[in-house]
Amino acid sequence: MNHDALHAAAQVSKAWPFEEARKLIKRFPGGKPGGAPVLFETGYGPSGLPHIGTFQEVLRTTLVRRAYEVLSGGAPTRLVAFSDDMDGLRKVPENIENKAVLEANLHRPLTRIPDPFGTHESFAHHNNAMLRQFLDRFGFEYEFVSSSDMYNGGQFDDALKDVLRSFQAIMDIMLPTLRAERAKTYSPVLPVSALTGHVLQVPIEVVDADAGIIRFEDQGKTVEQSILGGQSKLQWKVDWAMRWVALGVDYEMCGKDLTDSERESGKIARALGGRPPEGLIYELFLDANGEKISKSKGNGLTIDEWLTYGSEESLGFYIYREPKSAKSLHVGVIPRAVDEYWQFREKLPDQPVEQQLGNPVWHLLRANGPAKGEGESLPVTYGLLLNLVGVLGSQATRAQVWSYLGNYVENADPAAHPQLDKLVTTALAYNRDFIAPTLIRRKPDAGEALALAALDEELAATSDSATAEELQNIIYAIGKDPHYGFDTLRDWFKALYETLLGSSAGPRMGSFIALYGIDNTRKLIAEALS
Repeated sequence: MNHDALHAAAQVSKAWPFEEARKLIKRFPGGKPGGAPVLFETGYGPSGLPHIGTFQEVLRTTLVRRAYEVLSGGAPTRLVAFSDDMDGLRKVPENIENKAVLEANLHRPLTRIPDPFGTHESFAHHNNAMLRQFLDRFGFEYEFVSSSDMYNGGQFDDALKDVLRSFQAIMDIMLPTLRAERAKTYSPVLPVSALTGHVLQVPIEVVDADAGIIRFEDQGKTVEQSILGGQSKLQWKVDWAMRWVALGVDYEMCGKDLTDSERESGKIARALGGRPPEGLIYELFLDANGEKISKSKGNGLTIDEWLTYGSEESLGFYIYREPKSAKSLHVGVIPRAVDEYWQFREKLPDQPVEQQLGNPVWHLLRANGPAKGEGESLPVTYGLLLNLVGVLGSQATRAQVWSYLGNYVENADPAAHPQLDKLVTTALAYNRDFIAPTLIRRKPDAGEALALAALDEELAATSDSATAEELQNIIYAIGKDPHYGFDTLRDWFKALYETLLGSSAGPRMGSFIALYGIDNTRKLIAEALS
C-alpha cells in the first residue's frame, strides 16, 4: 500500500481507532516532548480469573496505538499492561474452587495471599500469569507492570509523598462525591497493617509529607507509620491518578462503569501537577442473561472457552466492533463472529484504501506487526461446517469431517488448509457441547413430506458432480412449485432445516448437499420420511 495514500486516508478515516488516535495528535501536535514515546496503559484487577473483558482492553488499546503510529508517521510508543495486584481482596470470587485459602486472607494485598491453585507464589501471580500467557499467545507487544512491584520497590515513593502534600486538595475533590457515612472514614491512603497484613480502610493524619509518615488507629492503638516501600496502598481513584502522573500515561480507555472514576481521577491528577490521559469510555459486555460480566461472579466467557469453540481471529473481530455499544458475550455469538471475520478478510485486498481502513481485519492484521494473509478465504463457512458436524453426530471425528470436506474442498488436506483444520476441531467441540444435546429433528407435515419426496427423486437423478449452485436451483424449483403449498421459499428452507438438520436456521442447502454428498442427503430424507 502506498505510504502517502495510507497517511492521507488515515487523516480522515472514521474508523474508531483513528478517531481515538487523533486525540493524541492533538495532545502532542509536534510529537511528545524530547522524542519520548507516547505511553498507552491498560489496567487489570487480578482479584478474579481473567476473562475476555480483561483481554479486550489490551487489544483495543493496541489498535489505537497502531493507528497513532500511522497518523504520526511512526512516532515511538509504549504499551504498559498494569496489574492492580496491591489491592486488598474484598470478597472471594465465586468461580474459585479452593475458597478456604482466600477466605482466610481477606483484606490482604493480592500478592500476599497464597495461590489457591498451588502453582504460583501468590493468588495475584497466578492470575497475572494467566493474563500474560494469553497476551503472549496473541503476540501483543507490551510491558507488564505489577502494582505490588512498584509499591514494594519504592518506584512510587516520590508520587506517594506528593499525595500527602496534596492531601487536602484530594479530600476536597473526593468528599463531595461520597455518602455522609463513607465520608467520615474516607482516606486517600490505605495503610497496610503491620499487625494483620490487611489493607486498612481507616482515616489517617499526615505527620510528615516529605518523609511519608502518617498516623492512624490500628487494633485500638495509635500508630505512626511510613507509607513508602509497600507499607500502604492508595484508594482506587487516587491510585489511578497517581499512576497516570508517576508513569506519564498519555492514553487509557475504560468501561462505562468507571465513568465517574475517570472524571474524579482526572481532577486528582491535575491536583498532583499532572495531566490526565486521553481515552475512550466503552460499553460493557453482557452475559447471555443481559447482566454485566464480572470477574468475581465468573459469569463471562473465559479466553480459553472462546478458543475452544472459535478462533483467535474471531475473538479479535468481535472485540473490535462498535466499542461504544453494549454487546452480549456468550458462546452463541461465536459462529457468526468466525464467519463475519472471514467475509471481511476476503474483501480486503479489493477495497480502495479508504474502505480498507474501515475494515476491521485491516486493523487486526496489523495489531502485532506487518499484515499477513490479506485476502485469504475459508473454503467452507463455519456455519456450514457446524451443520455438517451436527448431522454427523456427537461422536464425529476430525478424520470423518475431512472425508466429507473432500466432496467440496479442492485439495482437501488439513496441511493445505490449516485455518479450516483449526475450525474443524472447534466445530467438533461446539457440536459436542451445544448442538448435539439439543438437536431434535421434527416430523414433516403432509405437504413437507411431498416436497421432501420430490427432492429425493430429483437428487436420485442428479450427478454426484453437480455443483452447489445446481443443487440450490433444484431446491428452489421445488419450493416455488405451488403444488407443495409453501407461501415463501423461507418456509421451505425452514422445513428442510428442521426436518433434516434439527435446527430452525441453517446454510445454503445446495452447499450443504454438495458437502455432505447426494447419497448421504437422500438417507437424511429417508429418515425424515420414515
